[in-house]
Amino acid sequence: MSIGCVQPDDNEHVIIRLAAKVGESLQQRGLLLVSAESCTGGWLGQAVTAIAGSSAWYERGFITYSNLSKNELLNVSLDTLREYGAVSEETARDMAIGARKNSRAHVSVAITGIAGPDGGSKAKPVGTVCFAWLLNNDVLISKTCVFKGDRESIRRQSVTKALNGILDLLSK
Repeated sequence: MSIGCVQPDDNEHVIIRLAAKVGESLQQRGLLLVSAESCTGGWLGQAVTAIAGSSAWYERGFITYSNLSKNELLNVSLDTLREYGAVSEETARDMAIGARKNSRAHVSVAITGIAGPDGGSKAKPVGTVCFAWLLNNDVLISKTCVFKGDRESIRRQSVTKALNGILDLLSK
């Protein structure tokens, strides 16, 4: 588990600028993006669709808050959910793979976590967020962060981390 994944500037203007950078990078490469979100409830999708013309590079988004929706819409195995839980890199990876498989996108990003104020445990405290990024079924990266702050701050930091992760993935 990674500690200290806090993004330095996670305000709304930074998020919109990052989303615009992601869009430029995807367009330059002729790639489409799909998102699979749980704890952020569509915030990443809102950020990228705030950019005029984003339909040229944002294919669709899945908001899969419940375990059943993760299974039904993204093909996350019920065994994975039982064994590792909804907040795990295993689940985030399955979400990213399922989102890509159930879309026309080349790049997928998945976010699943505990934004609080309740729901945390000693093993997975409030602020634990797991991410996965997938490029063309070739490169799959996952990471777990533990963010500090209230529910809104954790969700905002998660969207910022997810967008930065897309830029990192595309720079490889």
